[in-house]
Amino acid sequence: MRLPRTRRFATLSRSWSLLRSFRFEQTNPAIFYGGLARDTASLIDELTSDLDGPALQGARVLDVGGGPGYFASEFESRGAWYVGVEPNAGEMAAAGLSGFGSVRGDGSDLPFRSDSFDIAYSSNVVEHTPDPWGMGADMIRVVRPGGLIVISYTVWLGPFGGHETGLWQHYVGGEFARDRYTRTHGHPPKNVFGESLFNVSCAAGLEWARSVEGASLVAAFPRYHPWWAWWMVRVPILREFLASNLVVVLKKD
Repeated sequence: MRLPRTRRFATLSRSWSLLRSFRFEQTNPAIFYGGLARDTASLIDELTSDLDGPALQGARVLDVGGGPGYFASEFESRGAWYVGVEPNAGEMAAAGLSGFGSVRGDGSDLPFRSDSFDIAYSSNVVEHTPDPWGMGADMIRVVRPGGLIVISYTVWLGPFGGHETGLWQHYVGGEFARDRYTRTHGHPPKNVFGESLFNVSCAAGLEWARSVEGASLVAAFPRYHPWWAWWMVRVPILREFLASNLVVVLKKD
């Protein structure tokens, strides 16, 4: 799949801008998540155009793991009808945002009827759930035939796999990274390995997307890389260390 519009969107300047924003995730989340929300809505807009999917204008969009609502205004500004699902009530209210549709629920048991949405997406949630592919399967269920399912997640062996615990510590082990962070800072990390952070590989996501029932894999690429680096997703082992964040795009049968 060539994805001409998505490739034009995936520039080096975009990659650099996103990379610079990562340092604000803990200290100023509005900067990080605000920029990520704009990027996510733009990415999905380009994908729907490339894949003859449902236009974002007027689409019913489900955000699985939507958190405090940073993404809502970006999708609504593009004419979409947005609903977020988040299991943690504290996370839903963390940013003090209001005025958007949000439902408390489990991503692997979504509280919606089948075929309810045109597009379902999940941004950086898979690595935080113990049942990522159960969540993916239920996202497929709630999307109508011909609709799109877009899932992006942080690959464990990439440099950001350990999240705030460091760039190298998780290579020693998730438990080591977690415990070292706790000793250094005097409190556990926000993302606790084994509880709210899990080891999810690039290969696992690709295998699931290729074999899942009810939908077909139509695209896979590293989210934060410029288009000319997308090839690395096709190379086993290398992709685990360099892809950083995998996007899989499926169209429901």
